[in-house]
Parts: sequence; structure tokens; C-alpha cells
Amino acid sequence: MTSGKLECEECVKIGGKWVHLRVCQSCGATLCCDSSEHKHMSTHALSMSHPVASSAEPGENWMWCYKDLQGVNFD
Repeated sequence: MTSGKLECEECVKIGGKWVHLRVCQSCGATLCCDSSEHKHMSTHALSMSHPVASSAEPGENWMWCYKDLQGVNFD
């Protein structure tokens, strides 16, 4: 379940740090990117079969599919 805050839900639990945030398009979880130490969004996408995530970063309008390794930008 998402907290609604711009923070990695899993990093908060373990005291970790994140670089950028992603939002799962299946359940709304906010998790850290692959540039972050723990790569929580990748783990979530593969383990939960929730393949599509969007950037939670201001000014970034794109989505990524972890299953197909494809992205799309929106203007």
C-alpha cells in the first residue's frame, strides 16, 4: 500500500537511501530506481508481476515496462 509521500516505501523500512523514485502503475507503490542501491522497483515489478512503472520525478513524463524492456515518453 502506498503512503502517498514521495519516498521509497521499502527504503524507509530499512533506513536506505534512493536516487530517483518510480510509481507502479498496477498498485501505486512508490519505490526506488535501478540507480539506487536496492533497486526496489525492479524487484517489485518482477516479483509481483507489475511490469509498468512511471517516473515520480517532477518534470519527467515517461513509463517503463520491466517485462518488455521498453519505455515511452509523454509530452
